[in-house]
Amino acid sequence: MNFGGWEIFLVVVVLFLLFGASRLPQLAKSLGQSRKAFKEGMREAEEDDLAAQQLRQSEKDRPVAALTDAELKAEMERREQARMEH
Repeated sequence: MNFGGWEIFLVVVVLFLLFGASRLPQLAKSLGQSRKAFKEGMREAEEDDLAAQQLRQSEKDRPVAALTDAELKAEMERREQARMEH
């Protein structure tokens, strides 16, 4: 949505009539602070997403711990036993 010169002028006039000249600077400051906080929140969310993605990638790239033959045999027997019980 693009605002032209007349639309902006009309909005300023309406704000001036609603809030008066003394409150407009306070409203503009509050709007600027809100915009800054919103942008900072978006930046933090992007950083969190990037960190989570990097963590998932590092977990995916991590080698699987090797089992000894005895551990592997014991795990196979445990799974076979569990399968037979169900």
